Amino acid sequence: MADALHIGPEVTDALASGTPVVALESTIFSELGLPEPANRQCFRRVQAAVRAAGAVPALCGVLDGRAIVGANFAEAERLFGGSVKVGARDLGPAVAGRLAVGVTTVSATVTLAAAAGIEVFATGGIGGVHRGAGLSGDVSNDLEAMARHRVVVVSSGVKAFLDVSLTFERLETLGVAVLGWRTDRFPAFYVRDGGPELSSTVNDGHEVAAAFRAAAALGHPSGILVANPIPVDAELDRDAVAEAVADAEAAARREGVSGGDITPVVLTALTEVTGGEVVPANIALAESNATVAAEIADALARHSAGPGAVS
Repeated sequence: MADALHIGPEVTDALASGTPVVALESTIFSELGLPEPANRQCFRRVQAAVRAAGAVPALCGVLDGRAIVGANFAEAERLFGGSVKVGARDLGPAVAGRLAVGVTTVSATVTLAAAAGIEVFATGGIGGVHRGAGLSGDVSNDLEAMARHRVVVVSSGVKAFLDVSLTFERLETLGVAVLGWRTDRFPAFYVRDGGPELSSTVNDGHEVAAAFRAAAALGHPSGILVANPIPVDAELDRDAVAEAVADAEAAARREGVSGGDITPVVLTALTEVTGGEVVPANIALAESNATVAAEIADALARHSAGPGAVS
């Protein structure tokens, strides 16, 4: 299916000219990620952050049976109202089944970024190992996608309701390098210190680019996760987050909700516990990750001698 993947003209021109590009998922900007009008505000701020650093944002999604990388204004508007999540495993069926509107998760966006030749992707938080996964086997495909595709993923660690330590261990097992962005602790979305200590830290985009190019030159097939903690002034109270997650987990059990569908339940619980501070926190961390991703994309563009070049 030659028309399965559509790369927008601005992104096509940027990739051809060596201009840095940052892939963006669409779930976070849909009502499945943030409520109206916060989802649109978040997108505007993320897009502005990418452009301010001289990079081109590439919003991804599925529209009318085509995977889109670099949605235009009208396409973005449709994605903002999307109510069907599309993960990496769903891309083929979504395209073949001519899905009208599908918003991409981390795993799908990493897959599409790699297919389009984009090396950097900014998101909020990645999925991971769910609490109680020893019994349920509930582990997000985000981790496998990062291991499978050579893409730099910038996130504020893992989502608040996950098992942070086990997610970190799974990333190690899969061979995904985790670099702390000016931190030696693995963040947990709304909290800067998620617990696990990081062995590798970076201070700027050039350090990430050098590690990424070196790994490729040595034949390592996976991507890199850059863990960027939520900005200090946007961090939520650790105890409030723990209370909200506990409430959300109880509600999810009562309602039979599991997997990625827990996210809106947690968001609702956090909104109640924090008095609405959770939405600004989400926007702040997404914007910060976009800024870091654009810096990394710019550095990679300058290290453009090819994946075999190490300087």
